Amino acid sequence: MDFNFYVNDVVNPARQEMDEAGYTQLSTPEEVEDTLTQKGTTLVMVNSVCGCAGGIARPAAAYMKNYEKKPDRFVTVFAGQDKEATDKARSYFTGYAPSSPSFALIKDGEIQRMVERHEIEGHEPIEVVQELEKAFDEYCD
Repeated sequence: MDFNFYVNDVVNPARQEMDEAGYTQLSTPEEVEDTLTQKGTTLVMVNSVCGCAGGIARPAAAYMKNYEKKPDRFVTVFAGQDKEATDKARSYFTGYAPSSPSFALIKDGEIQRMVERHEIEGHEPIEVVQELEKAFDEYCD
């Protein structure tokens, strides 16, 4: 398989889906650091090209933009594509193994809630939404 075909036909639509949902793409460690050290809450969606990302995680991520309680920022890093940015984001997810797709709710630079791949894969998008809603209710103003 030609690598450019893979990037253009698989990765770019996955990125575009998050852009259209209103998430900010963080592609460098500096962007991650600048964002996750800000006061307030940030939802980080660790994107990937697997089926559970496209069929479950990204739809759940898009839905959360409409929830009444929201974090201050919605951002995404792309596992396997923006390696340094993803590694930097994961450095904030203390106590959790690398997992993609996944969601992390960060408040004032500290991990508050993680929804890991095992909580996404094999579940319905609404189940992921419900977990994120609980986290938003608890940690977002």
